[in-house]
Amino acid sequence: MARLFSWKTISSQQLLKDKWIDVRADVCEKPDGSIIEPFYVYRFPDYACALAITKDGKVILERMYRHGLGITGVELPGGCVDAADASPAVAIARELREETGYHFETIEYLGHISPNPTTNTNLMHMFLAKGGEFDPLQPLDAEEDVETFLVTMDELVNLLQTQQFAQSMQVTALFFALQKLGRIIVQ
Repeated sequence: MARLFSWKTISSQQLLKDKWIDVRADVCEKPDGSIIEPFYVYRFPDYACALAITKDGKVILERMYRHGLGITGVELPGGCVDAADASPAVAIARELREETGYHFETIEYLGHISPNPTTNTNLMHMFLAKGGEFDPLQPLDAEEDVETFLVTMDELVNLLQTQQFAQSMQVTALFFALQKLGRIIVQ
């Protein structure tokens, strides 16, 4: 049934291609024969984030400056899935080590979500990392300007309830992780 709604791409023009963004303008034909022109498509790398919990039950969070909104916000650790990463799970394990200095006993995949399926081609992969132990010998990524801090699970829930997370996909990751942990019951 979904094929009935599919568009046919008649042509595509590359507008911008750089390290972090790839923008094209498509000419598309809808099933009724009408033409949509231009339709902009944004390609970004996939990325991953995790609700990361230490062995003693603390949650690892980060503060980072985000230039688009001009804010320093509270975030989950994570980052782009690089071409060298064999999978999103490998990427999140790497990002957790590079950003936080922690290694984890388990990293569980919770699924993926699209930032905007209308125009964006990338996905965010969500994880729950448990049993984190800090490795003082782990070198942190020098290019990242990140402040890592620990909170209790109750403090995390309070940060979520008071809308301290600006990144909507991370809020979705928190929802799925807290549901997995039994902190949110969905009927």
